[in-house]
Amino acid sequence: MSGLADRVGVSPIRAYLGAVGAGVLALVLGSTLFPRTVYDGFVWQYFWGPVQADANDASCAVRAGGETTYLHNAAECQSAAGITAYPGYTLVSEAGYVVVLLVALSGLVLMLREFDLGGDVEFFYALVPFFLFGGALRVLEDADNALGDTLFPYPWDTLLISPIIYFTVFLLTLAALAAAVLLVREGVVSDQYRVILWTGVGLNVLTIGPLLALGLGGVGPVTFHPQVLLAVSLVTVVATALTWYLTMAVVPWIHHGTGAAGVVVIGAHALDGAANVVGLDYMTALGAGPNLVPKHPVNQFIVDTAGAAWPFLPVKLVAAVAVLAIFDEKLFEDSPRYAVLLLVAVTAVGMGPGTRDVLRATFGV
Repeated sequence: MSGLADRVGVSPIRAYLGAVGAGVLALVLGSTLFPRTVYDGFVWQYFWGPVQADANDASCAVRAGGETTYLHNAAECQSAAGITAYPGYTLVSEAGYVVVLLVALSGLVLMLREFDLGGDVEFFYALVPFFLFGGALRVLEDADNALGDTLFPYPWDTLLISPIIYFTVFLLTLAALAAAVLLVREGVVSDQYRVILWTGVGLNVLTIGPLLALGLGGVGPVTFHPQVLLAVSLVTVVATALTWYLTMAVVPWIHHGTGAAGVVVIGAHALDGAANVVGLDYMTALGAGPNLVPKHPVNQFIVDTAGAAWPFLPVKLVAAVAVLAIFDEKLFEDSPRYAVLLLVAVTAVGMGPGTRDVLRATFGV
C-alpha cells in the first residue's frame, strides 16, 4: 500500500485510512440498505450476536423481525424461529478476525513508523505482558459474570468479550505506546520500551490481583486451584524446551530469523495447547471441578475426532514451528517493523487464549 500511495502522490496513512473507511462505509451501507441479509445474516449472526449471547450468559441469542431475544435452554435454541447466534466462535467469525488482524497490522506498521517504534525485537519483548493481560482481563469478566455482573453490567461487559476485547486491549496498548513516546520526548525517561513493559506488568497486577483475592476468599463461585496452574506451567515448560531442543538439533535454520524470540512464540502456543489439554481433560482428575468445554471450532473438532484434547498440544507446537520458518533474516532486514508485528500477532493468538484458559480453569470460572 505504501509504494502505491507514494506513486499516486498520497501519503500512506491517508491511503490506509481511506481504504479502511471505504470498507467500513460499504458495510454500514449494506447493513442499512439490506438489514436482514447483511446485518442480521452476517454482522449480527457471526460477530455481534455471539457477544450479546455471551454477555447475557445465554445459551443463544435469536434475531427475528429486527428484535433480539436471549434463550437459556439448548432445546429452545434449536427450535427457535429466526437467526440464532451462540456464544463463542465459528469458522466464519475466525476468518473475519484474521482479516481484521491483517488490516490492523498494516495500520500499526504505519503508526509505528511515525513514532519510530517497533523496528527491533526489544519492542516485541516489551509487549509480552500485554499478551497475558488480554487473557487475564477476559477471565476477570468471566468471574464478574459468575458473580452477577456487579463490576461490568451489560452493555459495558461487551468491551471485555471476544472479539471486542481485542480492540479494548489494542487501544490500551496504543495508549501505553503514546505515553512512552511522550515521556521520552519530554525527557522524563530514556527507555520507552521499559515504560511499555512495566505498564503491561502493572495492568496484569490490577487484573489478576482481584481474581486472586476472589479465589482465595472463596467469593461466590470463584475458587482457586493452584494445582491446575502448576500442571499447565509444567506441561508448557517441558513442551517448549523439547520443541526448542528438537528444532535446534534437526532444523536449526528455522530459528535464524527470530533467535531467542522464537522461544516466546513456541512457549505461547505451548501454553495454549497445555491449557486446553489440562482444562478439557484433567480438571476432574486434579480435583478442580468439572472439565471445561471447547470454545473454538478447531478445539471442538480435535476433541470430537480424537475423543480427547491431547492432540491439540502437538498441533499448536507444529503450527508455531511452521510459522517461525517464515521469519528468515531477510524478512527482518527488508521490513523490520512488519516482521516484528507479525511476531507480535503470532504470539498474541497463542498466549492470549492460553492465558484465558489457564486462568479460567485455575479460578473455576
